[in-house]
Amino acid sequence: MAASSATLRTTISSSLIKLSPTTSPTQKQLSFKPSNPILSQNLKLTTTTTTTTKGLFTCKSQSNPSDASRPSKVQQLCVYEINERDRGSPAYLRLSQKSVNSLGDLVPFTNKVYTGDLQKRLGITAGICILIQNVPEKKGDRYEAIYSFYFGDYGHIAVQGSYLTYEDTCLAVTGGSGIFEGVYGQVKLHQIIFPFKLFYTFYLKGIPDLPVELLGAPVPPSPAVEPSPAAKACEGGATISNFTN
Repeated sequence: MAASSATLRTTISSSLIKLSPTTSPTQKQLSFKPSNPILSQNLKLTTTTTTTTKGLFTCKSQSNPSDASRPSKVQQLCVYEINERDRGSPAYLRLSQKSVNSLGDLVPFTNKVYTGDLQKRLGITAGICILIQNVPEKKGDRYEAIYSFYFGDYGHIAVQGSYLTYEDTCLAVTGGSGIFEGVYGQVKLHQIIFPFKLFYTFYLKGIPDLPVELLGAPVPPSPAVEPSPAAKACEGGATISNFTN
């Protein structure tokens, strides 16, 4: 029995001497290398994914290389919008249900459009105005307007912005179709007689030269202006091709 105890002590002491140089747990973690090849591969994939995600947030210029080739000159186009009281326009939708013009009231409208020299019928306007503020001291209203000018086969121009019934305003040209594709710029709205006669001066950029038949010398705006009888009657030669009606 005594011999067995001595043998056991010798075995334990020998084991402790072998374990003593073993690296500490902390050191093991610092020098740890996964023995499982699948785990190693997963770690590499995780690192790759993180790198890719960072790449998604890299800031880059969003400028279009074709922008440099867009025409930058400003072209002026003048047109008249005339309400001849034959289209049921404008319609006033009093959504506020108040007796006076109030925020949220809607005014859809459509009127006829003529060249600046009043010699040709071009098409129509079509859009909607949202009442933002009634301004009693100026006997008028402030609207946010979204509408388009239609020019038959030539296409259309879309505009948006503030429309004041008591003074001139400028709206943004937001785009177009046909020959007006890619157009931008602004348009000055001159109120002649609200809501029956308006004169517009467009300052257009980003499109090729406008057709000559759209560019007649404009008649100075006044309450007395009227389209020519031929244009008003839409006679041959007094309209553009397939004018919008």
